[in-house]
Amino acid sequence: MEEKTIQIAGSITVDELSKALGLSVTELIGTLFKNGIVATINQRLDFETASIIIDELGIKNVKLERKNTATKTSEGFRHELSEKAVSRPPVVAVMGHVDHGKTTLLDTLLHKKTVEGEAGGITQHISAYQLEHNDRKITFLDTPGHEAFAAIRQHGAMLTDIVVIVVAADDGVKPQTVEAIKFAQSANAKIIVAINKIDREGADIPRTMADLAQHGLQPEEWGGDIVMVPISAKRGDNLEKLLDMILLTADIEELKADVDIPAEGLVIESHMEVGKGSVVNLLVTGGELKTGEFIVAGSAYGKVRTMVDFKGKPKGKATPSTPVTVTGFKELPNFGDRFMEASDEKTARKMALFNAQSQADETASANVTSGDLLRMMNVADNTKTFNVIIKGDVLGSVTSVVDSLKLIDTKGEITLNIVSTGVGDINENDVYMAAGDNTVIYGFNVSVPINISKMAARDGVTIRTYRVIYELLDDAKHEMEDLLDAEIIEEDKGELKVLGVFRTEKTSIIAGGEVLKGDVKPEYLIRVVRDKKFLGEAKVTSVQKEKIDVKELVAGETGGLAIATKSRIDLQIGDRLNFFVREAKKRTL
Repeated sequence: MEEKTIQIAGSITVDELSKALGLSVTELIGTLFKNGIVATINQRLDFETASIIIDELGIKNVKLERKNTATKTSEGFRHELSEKAVSRPPVVAVMGHVDHGKTTLLDTLLHKKTVEGEAGGITQHISAYQLEHNDRKITFLDTPGHEAFAAIRQHGAMLTDIVVIVVAADDGVKPQTVEAIKFAQSANAKIIVAINKIDREGADIPRTMADLAQHGLQPEEWGGDIVMVPISAKRGDNLEKLLDMILLTADIEELKADVDIPAEGLVIESHMEVGKGSVVNLLVTGGELKTGEFIVAGSAYGKVRTMVDFKGKPKGKATPSTPVTVTGFKELPNFGDRFMEASDEKTARKMALFNAQSQADETASANVTSGDLLRMMNVADNTKTFNVIIKGDVLGSVTSVVDSLKLIDTKGEITLNIVSTGVGDINENDVYMAAGDNTVIYGFNVSVPINISKMAARDGVTIRTYRVIYELLDDAKHEMEDLLDAEIIEEDKGELKVLGVFRTEKTSIIAGGEVLKGDVKPEYLIRVVRDKKFLGEAKVTSVQKEKIDVKELVAGETGGLAIATKSRIDLQIGDRLNFFVREAKKRTL
């Protein structure tokens, strides 16, 4: 029978899958029901769940394929340009491994210290800057380097024309370096490598270039097409050359944008500020954004009340590739939302309501994930639940914390339950929600008012705040490890052949024999075996040699044992006693 291929882009409804499989909806819903899922015709199933259900149905001639939608996503902000399109500054994302010098590079370029304000010296949010070189503007996105910020970093790559990958010459290619390379390639961005810390002892530029070549980045010097510039971000060596290379690459790419269209772009950060309300960082990708205009981002809309550049200087308008901070949204838009200009408030409100309804419909169709299905299919499901509430200073942080928590491998034994998330300080409502079900409240870059701390202490609610995300993740990991059942480890110690049984009672035995191998000590556990058949388990309480208590008997020696049993064991001459120790070892994730 000819094999049939079904392509799934993210998820598929029960109705769509039944039609693709040539089954009745009733039969498919029935199979889901047998596996513990009460599904509707419009319920969505993810790729893995669809695969499991097809296996359950015993269908052999169907092959599932993931439909790649990444290109559409990244191109969503790159429209077909009109003949009136004008040149625009390049948008450059600076990426790389933790502590390889990304933020130091930007500090030096901008003559502005930013790293001191970041906990642990690691960038926690996307920061957007703009500088001038040779009378031309360049927009920089400083994306976090820690693995916890993969979500933010991927958005950064999708916004980007050029990715500068910073690699320390004394440390070489690291996991986040490889990740940055993949993100840049998936976003079809041009790559320039800045080989940093060339002033450090142990710096080895050729070795670093060879490292990069092994990951598909061939240096121009070796016949490849990747520009690699050795720099010292700290001393400022070769930074002019790096900027020259960025502008040269931009010229080759002929970067342009339309300015006579409604303004549009992306939300790159959002948070609330006392006295200002919603404060939103935007990157304009097309048109001209002006103060006083109405804009929509997801289900949020508002009128641009104020607009400033990255230095806090007021701007009347922002052109393509310009990062700005605006106030005026009636509620916080989500990190990563696309924003669009609306002609008036009525239109903006309608667009926001439409977007909100679309999101609600998507939520209502409640995707069934493979994790849900597997848990439901496992009758002897012993999974435990770790409940958390996440509060952060900005939406981007909350998103990254949640995404990173979900990436912790719990070996299928711990279910992570995100009770709620939010932006702002921890409040009474958070404590109310956490009370009574062992929920941990995690705060990232937020405060806990004294009255809230007292309330939490009274209600037995755990609140933990962090300023460095990987410390928060480590804490959550330890909490989940405490929920894991201990691993029982048994180690064989020796064997004895019973040569005499002197007394047998309900819970004790006195016997003697010869140690065939290993040793025998008090407190050792015993498996009693006769002709390879297990008779019961016991414990050594004392050991004697020539009627004198000793600490141990070793192979080749004979002696007597006092044995404790939980129930009567009819021990006989010739039986074997296998000695072992049992330890409960705490497991890790």
